[in-house]
Amino acid sequence: MKASFYPKFAWDGIRKNNRLYVPYILTCTGMVTMYYIIVSLSASPLINSLRGGPNIITMLDLGSWVILIFALIFLFYTNSFLSRRRTKEFGLYNILGMGKRNIARILFWETLIASGIALIAGNGAGIVLSKLAELGLVNIMKEEVSYTLSVSGFALGRSTGLFATIFFLIFLNTLRRIRSASPVELLHSESLGEKPPKTNWFFGALGAVLLGAAYYIAVSIDDPLAALNWFFAAVVMVVIGSYLLFIAGSVVFCRLLQKKKKYYYKPNHFVSVSSMVYRMKRNGAGLASICILATMVLVMISSTASLYFGTEDSLMNRYPRQINLSTNMLYPESLGGHNLPALRAEFLRIAAAEGAVMESITDYRLASVVGVLENNAIEVDLTKLDKNGPNAKSNIYKVDQLRTFTNIYQIYIMPLEDYNRIMGTNETLAADECLIYTAKEKYAHDMLAINGGSTFKIKKHLATFFSSGDTVMNIISPMHIVVPNLDAAIKGISDLTDSHGNKLVALRWNYSFDTQLDEENQIALNAKLHEAVKEFNNNGEYGIDSYSVDSRAANRGDFYGTYGGLFFLGVLLSMVFIFAAVLIIYYKQISEGYEDRARFDIMQKVGMTKKEIRKNINSQLLTIFFLPLVGAGLHLTFAFPIIRRLLLLFALNDVALFAIATVICFLVFALFYTLVYRITSNAYYAIVSGAKET
Repeated sequence: MKASFYPKFAWDGIRKNNRLYVPYILTCTGMVTMYYIIVSLSASPLINSLRGGPNIITMLDLGSWVILIFALIFLFYTNSFLSRRRTKEFGLYNILGMGKRNIARILFWETLIASGIALIAGNGAGIVLSKLAELGLVNIMKEEVSYTLSVSGFALGRSTGLFATIFFLIFLNTLRRIRSASPVELLHSESLGEKPPKTNWFFGALGAVLLGAAYYIAVSIDDPLAALNWFFAAVVMVVIGSYLLFIAGSVVFCRLLQKKKKYYYKPNHFVSVSSMVYRMKRNGAGLASICILATMVLVMISSTASLYFGTEDSLMNRYPRQINLSTNMLYPESLGGHNLPALRAEFLRIAAAEGAVMESITDYRLASVVGVLENNAIEVDLTKLDKNGPNAKSNIYKVDQLRTFTNIYQIYIMPLEDYNRIMGTNETLAADECLIYTAKEKYAHDMLAINGGSTFKIKKHLATFFSSGDTVMNIISPMHIVVPNLDAAIKGISDLTDSHGNKLVALRWNYSFDTQLDEENQIALNAKLHEAVKEFNNNGEYGIDSYSVDSRAANRGDFYGTYGGLFFLGVLLSMVFIFAAVLIIYYKQISEGYEDRARFDIMQKVGMTKKEIRKNINSQLLTIFFLPLVGAGLHLTFAFPIIRRLLLLFALNDVALFAIATVICFLVFALFYTLVYRITSNAYYAIVSGAKET
């Protein structure tokens, strides 16, 4: 044979099967493009130089691996549709005398041509679109853009090498399937029907139980820490439950339709329901895949969009004032004497020198400690509650150990003097009285004992409390206790340490204010205040253990880098998953169209018109096509509470914003899904109604 025979034969095979190959090549091209864009952005010096750039590069690196792993799985999955359609053709070649070695050569050239087109077009599109993506990302981060176009050799080499490896593995897998099958099996592989699946009530019930348990977890958890612990378990339960319920439940659904005689014995429904029954096992898996992909898209877009558009609110919650100082003191007496007046005076001097007008000053002291509430007592020495005893070597502040306790609170003990000054109140307390505020649930007792020592009568349950950056970022529910004398309240616990010798009680002084300065001068003032506190700390006379001086303006870049990066990555990954869902729908329609064509051909010969075929197709598609969308909407509805709890970890507490973003995302996706339905149903109709195969 001539050397050009196999390439020409392979090209003819691709051209004649363009209905199958074009979407597959477009999918490969899209995956390469997305991967190149993400890798090139993660290696971009411009992105790295921006405020918050290192944060977004970390997320882009993670996103590149997500896309690569997904591409590996999904391209194998979509190639199975392609190879299943081609096996009959290869079986015919084999019977006519072409050996499997010759078929392997044809497959090699087909793979080489398809992957070559995908790599060249994908990398080319990636090079062009990466600059557009960079401009979009920089704009999201609210930074100045650069219009210089560059090609990332690192991204080009990495995308080409890794995807070439994936295409080679797909070729080997297809080759394995061809070699292991006989010519007759290849010839009849497409026409081999499925046996009517039996109704599996056990798997259907198991799927319903898993979904019910996941939904219960999502709606019943109020604590962000618990939400973080249970989120991934709930996700796994939803995925497994969806597959079981779609596979088993779709069979039950079709059986029920068959038993409903008024529905089943109609021309519009009889053929469609009968066809669905025979392939519901595969159909259910495909529907479940579409449902899961749709849910992933909706969750990612709604949550990341809420974070990005709520960045300013999160920034304000985390940094209530333009300048925020927080110091941890070594001893209780460090919070008194000349220490704090000296720090305040230095702050006033530096602010005046920088032209700042200090206003909206927030100035308070507190003691912070993790405690477990049991009845009307708070136990802060958690080793006493540890099952391993007081000699346990684990760090009690680690999240995995805190999971073993219930009613965990981050306790904030504040002197009455500071509370009245901040809140503008004139509360009074006796020596054994306190005020209390809990955000999680109302404290139900009239007394409160701290570590078996200081005991207070609850004079008043506060309805509100001022918000600080520390409480916003804490994943443990806060409890605020206002006492007449801070030293007396913490006397029995201030010296407690954990198994590593670290003090359990953090003694803090927080001092925050606004300045009337622009952002550039706020950042400059913040730097000078940081140096001043550093000198106080180095002195050692003031009892400062650790400190932080934060400016809202200085951290704005990090917030936009983190939230903007998540939003950008969410958009890119959603595009990949939408593309995957559309392709699953398309191949599902095409493959089922070829399977159903013979049946509809017979029906046409006995009198069914094309109009009746169209009605039958609409009945079949409408019966099952929108089930994934309904399932995704149900998953999203029950996921809303737990995702809202997780957003609290990012200092976002705007429920209305998240709700609006979720509804808009679902409506837009539903509109897009309907459009895909119209397009793919037309492709299905063109096949089964007698159009020639291309």
